[in-house]
Amino acid sequence: MKTANIFTHLPAADDREHVATLVWTSGMRIERIVSHGQCSPTGFWYDPNEDEWVILLAGAAKLAFDDGEPLHTLQAGDYFLIPAGRRHRVAWTTLDQNTIWLTIFSSEPMHSEA
Repeated sequence: MKTANIFTHLPAADDREHVATLVWTSGMRIERIVSHGQCSPTGFWYDPNEDEWVILLAGAAKLAFDDGEPLHTLQAGDYFLIPAGRRHRVAWTTLDQNTIWLTIFSSEPMHSEA
C-alpha cells in the first residue's frame, strides 16, 4: 500500500489551475485541483454529465450557477454536491494562497446530507 499526502507536491502558483487525478474506476474519479486566483472564463459554464461532490480543503472560492441562485462562497471545510446537468462556474478563488479542491466525479447519482 502506498501512502501520500494531498498537501505535498503542490504546483507553483502560475496562470492556470492544476488538476491531478488521484483515483479512478470506470464510473468514478477523484481529483485534486489547485487554483491560485483562477476563475472560469467569462461566459463559460461547466455542464457536467456526472455528479460532482466537492470539498474545499484550503483557500476560498465563489461558485456561480446559471439558474440565478446567488454566488456560493466557500471556505476550507465546506462541501457540496453538484448534480449532473447543473451548470456552474468558478467565479473567484483566492490570490494570496492556494485554493485546494478535492472533487469526486461519479457517473452514478450521488446523495449527500448537505
